[in-house]
Amino acid sequence: SSADAEMAAFGEAAPYLRKSEKERIEAQNKPFDAKTSVFVAHPKESFVKGTIQSRESGKVTVKTEGGEDDQIFSMNPPKYDKIEDMAMMTHLH
Repeated sequence: SSADAEMAAFGEAAPYLRKSEKERIEAQNKPFDAKTSVFVAHPKESFVKGTIQSRESGKVTVKTEGGEDDQIFSMNPPKYDKIEDMAMMTHLH
């Protein structure tokens, strides 16, 4: 396919830059809510995935994978993981 030909330019690194077809299909079908899925700044991990639990009076409560933090960033859908063309991303941090 033309996508494989494009990836050939990356040589040995190509398998690390693109997920397998199976992984891409799984990512396409993974549930995702752009209104509640966020990245949260984390002192050791840089950013961790989180889900907004509530919003009230300007305060946002987020359940994270790695603790409590206060600065949130919008998250891209899983289908964009390891995407070659970042221009297609909704959010770029």
